[in-house]
Amino acid sequence: MSKKILLLAGDYAEDYETMVPFQFLLGLGYTVHAVCPDKKAGDTVATAVHDFEGEQTYSEKRGHNFAVNYDFNEVNPADYAGLVVPGGRAPEYLRLNPRVLEIVQAFDRAEKPIAAVCHGAQLLAAADVLRGRRCSAYPACAPDVRAAGGEYAEIGLDEAVTSGHLVTAPAWPAHPAWLRQFAGLLGAKIEI
Repeated sequence: MSKKILLLAGDYAEDYETMVPFQFLLGLGYTVHAVCPDKKAGDTVATAVHDFEGEQTYSEKRGHNFAVNYDFNEVNPADYAGLVVPGGRAPEYLRLNPRVLEIVQAFDRAEKPIAAVCHGAQLLAAADVLRGRRCSAYPACAPDVRAAGGEYAEIGLDEAVTSGHLVTAPAWPAHPAWLRQFAGLLGAKIEI
């Protein structure tokens, strides 16, 4: 099995949902290729920090510049053990890119682990990989999940759900559960 993970990033991906899985997977010993359409290794994407401060929806602030480390045009899904789809605003426009959809579909066809968080479900819905699966997402994405034939999992913001080879969570507070379940699907062992 490959020791490489693909992370699909884009401008205004959620900061924590991009950097935390990137660093966590590196810490487990994986090579993580962070890519973005129309960007090459060394280019950056702007991130956004989403927070839950008591309003009806999350607030958004400018995050960090996150460096992509691999050329999107070089991606071959067969080379990877799993796929990570961060949330934020990036999935909203990444789903318009036919090659991005092909990549997601290739991971799904091969039944390789896919981890998506928050608005990442928008990309999964557009790629038509949710049919018959249980999927969590930020609650505002529930209609997208249902319209794509998925069963929306209404769970706590700190919980995650696994359905086959798909691990999803509503937002970054679920990182411990989401990343633990994804690591389990990858067959990674964490020993204490």
